Parts: sequence; C-alpha cells; structure tokens
Amino acid sequence: MDDVSVVDYHTAGEPFRIVTSVEIPGATVADRRVAAQSSEAIDAVRQLLVNEPRGHADMYGGFVVPGDDDGADFGVVFWHKDGYSTACGHGTIALATWAVDTGLVPAGDVVIDVPSGRVTAHVGPDGVAFRNVPSYVLRRGIQLTTSRGEVTADISYGGAFYASVLASSVGLSVTPASYADLIAIGREIKWALDPVAVHPTDPRLSGLYGTILYDDLGSWAHGPYQRNLAVFADGEADRSPCGSGTSARLALLHDEGRLEPGQTLRHDSIVGTSFRGRVVSEAPEGVITEVVGSAYRTGSATFTLDPRDPLGTGFVLR
Repeated sequence: MDDVSVVDYHTAGEPFRIVTSVEIPGATVADRRVAAQSSEAIDAVRQLLVNEPRGHADMYGGFVVPGDDDGADFGVVFWHKDGYSTACGHGTIALATWAVDTGLVPAGDVVIDVPSGRVTAHVGPDGVAFRNVPSYVLRRGIQLTTSRGEVTADISYGGAFYASVLASSVGLSVTPASYADLIAIGREIKWALDPVAVHPTDPRLSGLYGTILYDDLGSWAHGPYQRNLAVFADGEADRSPCGSGTSARLALLHDEGRLEPGQTLRHDSIVGTSFRGRVVSEAPEGVITEVVGSAYRTGSATFTLDPRDPLGTGFVLR
C-alpha cells in the first residue's frame, strides 16, 4: 500500500479525516460508496486510517471524490470504523471549511455531493450553515423491549435513519458519567430496529444508522433546547451534536409542532459543544433543514503501512 496523506479537522469535537488521493470508480457518489464497500484495496485504506494504532474506535473521515456533475464542487464517500455512511453533517461542515481554507472553493457556498444526495454549505465568518437533503419522519411510537426495560422510539431521516429515544426513559442522562451505558443501549436499540428503517426509493440508503439518546432541556431564547448522544454504526459515539442527526431531530420536532416558524433548535453534545438547527422550508419529501456549526483544523499526517508490520492495517478495541 502507498503512503496515505490526510488533513484532520474536528467539528464540535468530532474528528474528520480528509483524504484526496484515493480514486474510486463509479458514475455517482452513491455508486462510489458501493464500489468502496466491495473493494479490498480501497477498504484497506479506510481500515488503515480508522483502526488503531493510527486511528481509534470513534475515528471518522472521508474520501474526496468528483461530484455527480458540474453542479457540485466535489463529492465525498464517508467512512467510519465499521464501514461507509450515507450522510455526515459534521463531515460536511469540516469539508466545507477545508475547501475554503485551502482555496479549493472561495468563501461562500460549497456544494457537495454525498451518498444521500446534494448538500450546500455556506461558509461565513461565524461558521458553516449547511442545508441538507429533505428530512422526514418514518415511524413514530415504536415499542421495544430492551435490557433497560420498555422504550418508545421514533425513527426519522436526515440523510440517514435514526431512532430517537428520550434518555430518561432508559434511566440515563446525556452526560459523560453515563457514556458507557448510553453506548450499550444505543447499540442495542440500533440493531433491534435496523430492519424497520427502509428507504422508500433507494435500498442503498436503508438501515438504521444510529440511535439518538436525548435530554429535553426545555427551551432557550429562540426555541427548543436539547442535548444528545448519537450512537451510530456499531457503537460509535458522536462527540458533536451530530449534523445529520440534528436534521432528523428537526423533522420530528417540526412534525410535533414544537418548532415554530422562525425558531431554532439549540442542540448540544455530550461534551458541551453545540449546533443550531432550523427548518427553512417544506418539500414534497419532507422538510429542508439548516444546521450551523464550526470546524477547525487539527493537523496533517502521512500514514505508512510497513510490509513487515504483523498488525497490518490495525485493530479496534471496543
């Protein structure tokens, strides 16, 4: 394997590792995601960058690829320790920031094709505001028996499917002290409800990506105020408030009538960082959401796989 150079950012505490040197075949970003999943050589690069000792169980990143057409500045295939995701809001914020930082795109709108569709991120002096693919409610009031008792889950879509569960309903709160328990129950709920999350038109987007365990903190000056931990893939914990998950939460709050026109959701993470989210319009497929956050460069590196290394592309401890 050739050396792999990366640029690292974090968005509200969640890492995002950017790679521009990996070529992936396909006519669209969605096709390229499928190609990456089925290619041992491409997936070996993902493993090298997410696994220990070069990464960790909660590492995240993406391969920058061409967009689907000339309307996009570029595309991205998102990845994590367990595979390839269909959407990533914190990654979109990081990529837009990187694109402007490097001069790839001038400050203003950055158009990015992701596996779930096309998103637009506006980069300004106060951060990045990205408008997502349409978000919608799939199912409400799903009753589920878990190791922590009976729970009620709502499934909604924000480029990926999430099950939302009130943390207090499983005897927890979204705090670092409850971190391990939140991951365990989030993982359990995700796999129990995974078959329920069926995309209506594209089976490549089916499957429950994660569980959002949230605290309802009432309201702040501009609308609802909540704190969450998104437990996605197979037990990864999002340090940020989760961008695509924020869109999924906005769809639910809008459907409940709890997010009035002009109001903004304050969405905090388990580490105390925050996104702001609002519904900007309605579409036939759902609602168009805007999520605002900031990303910061943390460094760059070139990773090597020594052919003599018995650990190869590494390992994950979880």
